[in-house]
Amino acid sequence: MTITIYHNPNCGTSRNTLAIIRQSGEEPEVIEYLKNPPSREKLVELIKAMGFTPRQLLREKGTPYAELDLANPKWTDDQLIDFMLAHPILINRPIVVTPLGVVLARPSEAVLDFLPNSNIGPFTKEDGEVVINAQGKRVA
Repeated sequence: MTITIYHNPNCGTSRNTLAIIRQSGEEPEVIEYLKNPPSREKLVELIKAMGFTPRQLLREKGTPYAELDLANPKWTDDQLIDFMLAHPILINRPIVVTPLGVVLARPSEAVLDFLPNSNIGPFTKEDGEVVINAQGKRVA
């Protein structure tokens, strides 16, 4: 079984998602998408598999989103994809591909619904937020 995470090691959500995957017993293929961005074909495939539009995958915070005027509805889907390919930081993350589907793991615990083994035991995020308690129950 192969799990792939499009990962940014500087992002806490991405680090938490990677930790959840590893705690499930899987060692995913880790693609640092800022260093190795997906091809146009792969990005289009990921967007479609998530049921997103390109606009829904755009990241605003910490990106050139405002400077590029990407909130403007004049941009077509193809143009938005062009922007993401030119500036991979615009691709929201982490994107996780599993045998059960593709998910933008925001929040990180969203990945649990896509892991073959989601019974990972207790899990606490880096910031101290408990996701799964000592009894193995998800905390809302």
